[in-house]
Amino acid sequence: MKGLILCAGKGTRLQPFTNIKPKGLLPVANKPLIHYGIEKLVELGIDEIGIVIRPNLHTMFLEEVGAGERWNVNITYIFQINPLGISDAVKHTETFMDNQPFLLLLGDNLITQDLHGLCHAITHENHDAAILLRKVTNPKQFGIAEVNKDRIIGLEEKPSEPKSDLAVLGSYAFKPSIFKAVHAISPSARGEYEITDAIQWLIHHQYSVTYQTTDKNFSDVGTMEGWLEANRWMLKQLEEEGSLTTPTDYLGTTIIPPVCIHPSAELINCVIGPYVTIGPNVRLESCTLENSILLEYAILNPNHYPMTNSIISPQSVFVQEDGGSGK
Repeated sequence: MKGLILCAGKGTRLQPFTNIKPKGLLPVANKPLIHYGIEKLVELGIDEIGIVIRPNLHTMFLEEVGAGERWNVNITYIFQINPLGISDAVKHTETFMDNQPFLLLLGDNLITQDLHGLCHAITHENHDAAILLRKVTNPKQFGIAEVNKDRIIGLEEKPSEPKSDLAVLGSYAFKPSIFKAVHAISPSARGEYEITDAIQWLIHHQYSVTYQTTDKNFSDVGTMEGWLEANRWMLKQLEEEGSLTTPTDYLGTTIIPPVCIHPSAELINCVIGPYVTIGPNVRLESCTLENSILLEYAILNPNHYPMTNSIISPQSVFVQEDGGSGK
């Protein structure tokens, strides 16, 4: 199988951060989001990966992802000039896929579920598509699957009256038949070519669509809340795995784990944590931070003014002195 990660969306709900970096390159626990997706594909033995991006992002992706050398894979960048939906992005990859099955991940989703089951459904069980599903408490906000035994019999995007609580999470495995579907469908009411419509086309034309369910951690990093949520559970997971080393040598600073602090950061007289990620070259003095993300080169000196549930953009400067404040 080949791998595919979609990163061409504009990320409007994450502005102004996505004015600087696309969603796929935003960090969770100080690692670009797309790196987690690449690692998921590498776990499956996939070594040919396509990444769909807008052309103006090519240089930035080459700098932060490269051509796949660090994972010993080959990465091909595929351009989608206008982000017109997931099915449109898939359509752009037909030549790259070369009539092979593939695993598709959305570049702004963070998942922990092992995806061997999706691949096995395509390569050994003769299904045409396999989708990762998870029970949710707010099904009106997701694409929702209606299932019968091991088959998906219907999909609906953000239904007003959901037929189940099984949400589509953004991880899919497909045979090349999906290209018939993405070429056949029309744009939705919002002007995009929806992947749910393409999968529904497969179902309507008697192709076999199955699923795998998960109850493991998942976040759609498409909003500030989703980004902070992903940071929280990823830090907790890394702590449980023993992958986080809690630093203790910062002058006058108390660390409440889990936290992730880049080695180049400078901390003086702070209280940090829990659930804080501090990026490269950040400087903090007399700060109290909880459940927050600080991106590179941020400077904070708010004189012990507590901050929580915050994302601080690159090169931001917050200083408070003698009762006054400036930015």
